[in-house]
Amino acid sequence: MIQPDKLVYVGVDLHKQHHTAVIIDCWNRKLGEIKFDNKPTAFPLLEKEVKKHTKKGMSVVYGLEDVGGYGRALAVYLTEKGCSVKEVNAKLANSRRKSHVTIQKSDSWDAECVAKVVRDELYNLPDAKPIDLYWAISQLVTQRNWQSKNLTNVVKRLHQQLAYHYPSYKKFYSEIDGKTALAFWHKYPSPNHLSGVTSEELAKYLRKLSNNGLSTKKAEQILSLVAEDGDTTRDFQDQRDFIVKGLVRNIRFYKRELGRVEEEIRELMKQLGFQLESMTGIDLVTAAELVAEIGDIHRFATPDKLARFAGIAPIIVGSGNKVRNYKSKQGNRVLHDIIKSLAIRQLIVTRSTKVPRNPYFHAYYGQKLAAGKTKQQAVVCIMRKLVNVIYYLMKTQATYVIPEVSMPQAG
Repeated sequence: MIQPDKLVYVGVDLHKQHHTAVIIDCWNRKLGEIKFDNKPTAFPLLEKEVKKHTKKGMSVVYGLEDVGGYGRALAVYLTEKGCSVKEVNAKLANSRRKSHVTIQKSDSWDAECVAKVVRDELYNLPDAKPIDLYWAISQLVTQRNWQSKNLTNVVKRLHQQLAYHYPSYKKFYSEIDGKTALAFWHKYPSPNHLSGVTSEELAKYLRKLSNNGLSTKKAEQILSLVAEDGDTTRDFQDQRDFIVKGLVRNIRFYKRELGRVEEEIRELMKQLGFQLESMTGIDLVTAAELVAEIGDIHRFATPDKLARFAGIAPIIVGSGNKVRNYKSKQGNRVLHDIIKSLAIRQLIVTRSTKVPRNPYFHAYYGQKLAAGKTKQQAVVCIMRKLVNVIYYLMKTQATYVIPEVSMPQAG
């Protein structure tokens, strides 16, 4: 272990066009500062400035907040140079800034706060390892999330338009954005397009779309509902029909793109060899989201450090003889929410058989409630155990096996 007085800490405030770096020593004394462009040709300027303040026998530790975004290029450059680079969670730097009596906000002060976090939390911070494979997965997950959000918004707009044209539209199909439903809305964007269409003609059209899944009964139901709703035709109906058709085209487009992105994610995930999807509640997308946020699992020496990174490890607060554990509001909140959602999925009970999807975690949840924990506290306990499981699965590439639980516990 290197002695603290043999280290120099460099905190970098990252931006799209430029970065600001502040250099401090182990006594929190500011040694220097530099502002440089966010491009590889400018990065040697940072090294040159740091060397001015590094005496013989001393080592340098860099701290970067955004190693997957604006700071990725710098993180790659420094790690390839063999430098020690730590990933600093923005919550930690923000808490350090707010801990001062007078709260400041500038690039220089932000960078200094990052450097102070590195100084104080050096052995708790994960190493920054910007490996291209993990970065590519992260970018694809971001792209998928963006397209999924757009798809949701377009479907909402389709709901709005259909409510004008077909007041009883929700009774037509179980999903308004299903394959058959979309084809129907595109051909019959409003009831006036169904004028003169018989139940036999509509049934033939529906059977073709649904591979004979929908019958004449469905056609008769739709025509009956349209008749009950009455005439909804209004001025400029052609333009309103144009909007419905456009929304259908957009939905189809985003669905195709989602499929393509997920296929790209699947191909990259195969290269990692993880068996995360063998666990209850983890599908391809969830597995990719975990990998995107965690990155190289070897950055974390223990599951405890991964839990701390995810903001799941409790904060111990004591005064006098009283000691309490409080929920942490720091850490990677995206990863925290992913694991929380996964924890809730472990408690799901199948509707038909009433059997828990994961008997082990379902029993563990019951034990925590019996011990006096609140439901929220019990979920946090599951989250902490899940961190151990995820850490093991990623570290060993093993397949998840649900631990055996006796039937009374599993119920």
